[in-house]
Amino acid sequence: MNVIGRITAMPTLPEPLRGLREVAYNLWWSWNPEAQHLFEQINPSQWKRFRSNPVRALLEADPTRLMVLAENAGYVGAVEATVANFRHYLQTRPKKTPRIAYFSMEYGFHESLPIYSGGLGILAGDHIKSASDLGLSLTGIGMFYHEGYFRQQLTPEGQQREVYEDLLAEELPLATVTHKDGKPLKVGVEFPGRTVYVMAYKAEVGAIPVYLMSTNLPENRPEDRALTARLYAPGQEIRIEQELILGVGGVRLVRALGLEPEVWHMNEGHAAFLGLERMREMVAAGSSFSEALEATSAGALFTTHTPVPAGHDSFPLDLVERYLDGWWNKLGISKEDFIALGREEKSYGSVFSMSNLALHTSRAAGGVSALHGEVSREMFKERWKGFEAEEVPIGHITNGVHTFTFLHPEMHSLYERTFPKTWAEQLHDQSQWAVDKLEEDELWHIRNKLRTKLVEEVRVRLFEQRRRNGDLPASLRAAEKVLDPSVLTIGFARRFATYKRAILMFTDPERLVSILNGPLPVQFVFAGKAHPKDEPGKEFIKKLAERIKTLGLEDKMILLENYDMSLARSLVQGVDVWLNTPRRPMEASGTSGMKAALNGALNFSILDGWWAEAFNTTNGWAIGDERTYATEEAQDHADAQSFYDTLQYEIIPLFYARGAVGTPSGWLAMVRDSIRTCGPAYSAQRMVDDYHRKFYTPLAQRSAHLMEKNAAALKEVARWKTQVQGAWNNVKVWVEAPHAAANQPLQLRAFVQAYGIPTETLRVELVVRRSSGDLEVVLLKAAGQEREALLYTGTYLPARPGSYEYGVRVVAAHPELSSPREVAFVKWAGTVVEEPVKV
Repeated sequence: MNVIGRITAMPTLPEPLRGLREVAYNLWWSWNPEAQHLFEQINPSQWKRFRSNPVRALLEADPTRLMVLAENAGYVGAVEATVANFRHYLQTRPKKTPRIAYFSMEYGFHESLPIYSGGLGILAGDHIKSASDLGLSLTGIGMFYHEGYFRQQLTPEGQQREVYEDLLAEELPLATVTHKDGKPLKVGVEFPGRTVYVMAYKAEVGAIPVYLMSTNLPENRPEDRALTARLYAPGQEIRIEQELILGVGGVRLVRALGLEPEVWHMNEGHAAFLGLERMREMVAAGSSFSEALEATSAGALFTTHTPVPAGHDSFPLDLVERYLDGWWNKLGISKEDFIALGREEKSYGSVFSMSNLALHTSRAAGGVSALHGEVSREMFKERWKGFEAEEVPIGHITNGVHTFTFLHPEMHSLYERTFPKTWAEQLHDQSQWAVDKLEEDELWHIRNKLRTKLVEEVRVRLFEQRRRNGDLPASLRAAEKVLDPSVLTIGFARRFATYKRAILMFTDPERLVSILNGPLPVQFVFAGKAHPKDEPGKEFIKKLAERIKTLGLEDKMILLENYDMSLARSLVQGVDVWLNTPRRPMEASGTSGMKAALNGALNFSILDGWWAEAFNTTNGWAIGDERTYATEEAQDHADAQSFYDTLQYEIIPLFYARGAVGTPSGWLAMVRDSIRTCGPAYSAQRMVDDYHRKFYTPLAQRSAHLMEKNAAALKEVARWKTQVQGAWNNVKVWVEAPHAAANQPLQLRAFVQAYGIPTETLRVELVVRRSSGDLEVVLLKAAGQEREALLYTGTYLPARPGSYEYGVRVVAAHPELSSPREVAFVKWAGTVVEEPVKV
């Protein structure tokens, strides 16, 4: 048939079931199992085929089945209770200020909406859900990929195949965004020689609207309709096009919707073009570029998730000049100044870095764990020349997970029965997690039950995997018996990037086999995808499959295909131990282990990302230590030996150390401590509350301050920056530091010549670093003028013994700026010292 259109007809629900439609179109159901269970009962045999999608369940519903359910008093009562809970949830969400626009290239809400690839998207989805729980006034902006992210198939040899399927918006919990006349709302984004038109679908996520953009419109060229077909489509040209749609198109969509965000949050650098569009708007309205830069950056936040330079998006300058030709004219600056907003020098030449653009056009930035914050400050310190790495204004908020998305209903019920009644609303309050009250027998019974459910799920998936690959009947029968539901089960599932080191445990094959064939059994479940263009990552999957087979471990190590949110939940809920082996410090955060801890699993991980903060020696195990190694091979060897020793001598014996009643008391003590320490601290509720307190509210206040009174403060800051920029090269600073006797204060006199720069905006600082690495900054005091220069003086006496080095710098800092490091006007002094100063 020559298809020219589609028709979608939602069934007319019997009156007692009418509320199901209301719930189906809000992703609130994705973290409320009782709602999912109602939809599953409409067609139980097809529920998984529908990817547990309520809208599809209603579309495919048999009218006779609906009538039967409508006459079932128990079912109708459950529908009424669920609809009432849903409405109560929406009605009781506060509307906290400020108004926030949250931009992300991907969102992981549920497996039925596969527009996510991994951690970044799941984190974004959890951020939205927790913003709803907390009642933030937040709007999400993203993309609807009508072919989604790929479904993975694995051959018996571990070769990954990517399968793409069309996603039909009308069969998903999405609604087309329209004008009042009912026609789709559209915005345009200029590309070379053409305009690409963008429409949007609205996803309701609790109390939060998320707008997902699409170019799949008949008025666009075929190649432009495909721009939003696949997440992270290969090729730099399509990547810059996608990021222009997200950033520029996203801002234009926000304006078309009539929204007025006070804070703009970029979840990774993919959305950084939004800063250019916001500045273009202001310049078009009469502001200077300097004023526009100050105004837009004052309310902008950038979260980076990438701990290695190669992971940050960058584009060749000629590609940027082609796609953004004329933007410098729109902003009223030169092409050189425009490129400088994102310029990054690589070994092979200059590129345009989206992360640099994001940093340049925002006044707040952060990593996603404490260690990642340190790595990011070191990575980007060249943008703040004159400051030490730890002074770079990039902070961190450690990631968290949306508790009720990943907590198994059995564990949820246990917590509800045991913890205070206020627990669910105060997840980030550790006092609510009364783990000492968890009965050992009940906790162990549930953990055994969840492990059994996982083993059943693994058998079903492996059977289907082998059946599709054409395995012999004997192999299919074997799939139905793999794993033992009573055996210590370890899970490893994540994106197959090489730094994740999925095959680290095979470093010493003989040692591994001896452990797995030892008197106390242990079994592993593996899963994970590699990006379609990540050939080394794909090779790791093949090596994993090959080594499992070569060592004869196919009954103890299972590799499953198509890792998605559904499989992820089964794994984090059912395993006893969650394994993570990244090469430190390349794991920005990681969140899977947080989900496992929620469900009573114990983490066994490299001290990287979140686990470097969470590990306390009694809530799980560390692999290796925090040392730096001379080579990757040395690091791999040391970490592998730590893995073997800890698994063999600590983890396995503790799991099987059963008391008189058959429960592993020592193991469950660690489980309780893991739940106590990880549950509240690594909830997305805590994370989003941190964003609200530390970033959203201060940014909104500062932005409002700059814009009030006809933007007088804004104009003053912009004027000052222009003035300082022009005079800064002529600034001179020198220091006299006379000898100081041992244990006597260092007396400093610093001289500054800074003609043309307002003296009240100058700071002179003594910077002292101890040999241990500790940094201290001491402000020197203005002491008049001398030698045709401004004089600053101060004294310093170390608080503790040690070896120190010091320097003096002058910094220009406008009082309207919250931190002098926001603008790196810095110059270091020479010294007048004949020999090292002893203090």
